[in-house]
Amino acid sequence: MRLILLGPPGAGKGTQAKRLEARYGIVQISTGDMLRAEVAAGSEVGLQAKAVMEAGQLVSDEILIRMLGNRIERPDCAGGFILDGFPRTVPQAEALERLLAERHMELDAVIELKVDAAELVERIAGRFTCAKCGASYNDVSHRPRVEGTCDVCGSHEFTRRADDSRETMSARLQAYETQTAPILPFYAAKGLLQSVDGMADIDAVTAEIMAVLDDLPKATAA
Repeated sequence: MRLILLGPPGAGKGTQAKRLEARYGIVQISTGDMLRAEVAAGSEVGLQAKAVMEAGQLVSDEILIRMLGNRIERPDCAGGFILDGFPRTVPQAEALERLLAERHMELDAVIELKVDAAELVERIAGRFTCAKCGASYNDVSHRPRVEGTCDVCGSHEFTRRADDSRETMSARLQAYETQTAPILPFYAAKGLLQSVDGMADIDAVTAEIMAVLDDLPKATAA
């Protein structure tokens, strides 16, 4: 099974991808992780990407596609994969289509996690974690039982990610709407796009995605 997970930053793509990995025995491919691995390995394409990044430039679509081509040919992708963070633009989606066609592969589904932008900003901006054990909390939906004290380890120190601010999240969502959302019609026209409620409880989102995937002809649980 070969899937793409789409949705704006904070929609929960990474969380859901991990659950799908366990359920279907397929591999999550994060472009960020893939890029770091290629650079660390010192491969030809990794060295090219490193040079580009050190020059303060963005890694080109050509380099990303070459990396992805290498990645999906590894043995752990034989049963399928989940793309998380790619494609981000229509040209990338078109390049991915050509890449898969060259390898006689095709996508089984593109899952969109639909969210309410304003509500998502509030949800993400309210996140904070225990500095000691990493337990997650939220100003609105999940505060510690005792104010200022971690439910798990009892620590009184908490942290917030700098990029979880309302201003940063709003900018990231705007970038998604401008650059990535246009690929939704691209996949809808091919009959691949399925949308689920990304604002629901995590378990409910997982159940909705699995219901979609279990209806696919090739779906099998690991």
